[in-house]
Amino acid sequence: MLHARQHTSSALALGPFSFWLSLPQLITWGSVFYTFSLLMAPLEAELGMSRAESSLAFSLALLAEGLMAYGVGRWIDAGRERWVMTLGSLWMGAGLVGHSFVTTVAGFYAVWIWLGLGMAATLYNPVFAVVTRRFPQDFRRAIITLTFLGGLASTVFIPLFAWWMELWGWRQALWALAALQLLVCAPLHGWLLQGAPRTLIEPSAAQDAAPLTSVREHLRHPPFWLLALFMVLTMSVTSALPAHMIALLQESGLSPVWVIAIPAAIGVIQVLGRLVLFVFERYWDVHAANRWIPTLIPAGVLALLMGGLSPIASLVFVLLYGLGNGMNTIVKGTAMAQYVSRQHVGQLNGLLGLPIALARAAAPLTLGLLWSPEHGYTLALWWLLLASLLGTAALWAAQIYARAARH
Repeated sequence: MLHARQHTSSALALGPFSFWLSLPQLITWGSVFYTFSLLMAPLEAELGMSRAESSLAFSLALLAEGLMAYGVGRWIDAGRERWVMTLGSLWMGAGLVGHSFVTTVAGFYAVWIWLGLGMAATLYNPVFAVVTRRFPQDFRRAIITLTFLGGLASTVFIPLFAWWMELWGWRQALWALAALQLLVCAPLHGWLLQGAPRTLIEPSAAQDAAPLTSVREHLRHPPFWLLALFMVLTMSVTSALPAHMIALLQESGLSPVWVIAIPAAIGVIQVLGRLVLFVFERYWDVHAANRWIPTLIPAGVLALLMGGLSPIASLVFVLLYGLGNGMNTIVKGTAMAQYVSRQHVGQLNGLLGLPIALARAAAPLTLGLLWSPEHGYTLALWWLLLASLLGTAALWAAQIYARAARH
């Protein structure tokens, strides 16, 4: 009876909780992840860096995030989510303030390593683990809700931060971003994440029949490693494309207006995909949806290859990529809980932090190396198609093994 009342109250609280928790996601993705590209030019001019040297800072941030991911996941699994995410927002605010005083290349690298450590405690991985622990019966729906605002981060913050930079200069504009972390994100995390459960609320008997199973035990079975392959390959594809999207569309013969407008619209298309999933997922089998959603990205790449980089093929590609990437975030955020373990989802996803960070850092370089004046992006697109198909196949195999283990 007590558990039934707890579940009912949890279900009622899911909507407001997810909405308020998504606001710091919008701010953090926007103020750190998406504004880096706007800071590159002024910092290169002031510090005398090349494009490769300035890009290295973001790669260092991704590596720092990956190194910190397991520790953060372990603390969240232990019920310390309030401290992790509140201190993470304060850490990010301090880092952004420190960034405004950068005068050397070493200082620039140091501040992005600092921000990368904070990203591990404030972006999707920790917040997905939080809602999975608090809403084990509805965590997928909570994650979809969380990603609505997060998907609009580039749409909101790229023009906003560009405007602030024009008004005040990049140093003072960073103070405004820091203020959002310190005055909005940290208080929201401190308020929302009170009363964190020490263990998973109402674990599913079918999912976690052995509640004392250790993390190491899950590493002995194929589903974890297949999901690891799925996530690493998928993240490499979706990390490679943004850096090359404009050049790719320019090669397709689109007008300059469309070349800029289409990438800017991807955030909206991603949210549209999540909205479709939110509305219709009650009518779809969740495992069937998980199987077919990842196929949208290779379908988009195939359309581009078969269409010979024509404008129409490019539009089809961007639409399928945007929808697929938007919904695939949900699949990646829920797969470990669905096919391996809900109890240890923070630590299991944390173990993938470093390999995913390495894949994200290497993917844009790989695409650049595969480009050639003779063939353009053709070889790169074949690599993206192969990687996305292999990733999809790994997810399908993980589902098969997980289903066999339950029966």
